[in-house]
Amino acid sequence: MQELAALLLLKLAGKDGSSDEITAVITAAGKEVDAAALETLLKEVGDSDINELLASGMDKLKDVKMGGGGGGGGAGGAGGAAEEAEEEKEEEEEEEMDLGGGMDMFGGGGEDYK
Repeated sequence: MQELAALLLLKLAGKDGSSDEITAVITAAGKEVDAAALETLLKEVGDSDINELLASGMDKLKDVKMGGGGGGGGAGGAGGAAEEAEEEKEEEEEEEMDLGGGMDMFGGGGEDYK
């Protein structure tokens, strides 16, 4: 993959994208070149126009189905009674806490705010 990225960078810079140029880009980035991947890339791409290759790739991607499969189905109808009981239990547990000291959300509570 890094070989392809180096080739694209070179083509954008107006270079030929030879094996030596690709190797120089990759080594300048502190990586090692995969000689087999570089050889395969140059055989397949050769002197092809990069813009034409990208355009043909985009045409191929049009046929690929992408996107989510949607969410899962809803729960069965038997769980309704259990949910109601759970909600009632939660409502009973709710109580207001007395923070004492007259604190409000702004930290005031002084005489100016009455």
